[in-house]
Amino acid sequence: MGQQTFGKGSVQTILPLPNQEALKLTTARYYTPSGRSIQAYGITPDIAIDKLKVENVDNSGEIITEADLSHHLTNDVAKPSPSNKAAAESEEKQRDTLSSTDYELYEALNVLKGLALLHQQQKAG
Repeated sequence: MGQQTFGKGSVQTILPLPNQEALKLTTARYYTPSGRSIQAYGITPDIAIDKLKVENVDNSGEIITEADLSHHLTNDVAKPSPSNKAAAESEEKQRDTLSSTDYELYEALNVLKGLALLHQQQKAG
């Protein structure tokens, strides 16, 4: 998941020589688990994600919810406890930070969570 990789599939070792010179020697190559060299071609992800910059458009005010509107429908379920609410807010803040600092990782985690839920549903059903 992500973008096409650059394709640098080799490892260089620099050997110091006298007179402040050095020799750069290719000492290894990178291969995929199936044995394909990634040199010059890189790896094409199964799920492509374009580079994005995610940022808040407007974080100057409070978010309006249905409960803020007059004549809204009430929820029959009790409000979350303050400790659960604090934990949920902390998780949301971490998610927002990750989505703005590493969007590809954020989306990869979303896919993994979805696959875990699908696996649970298949085991239950």
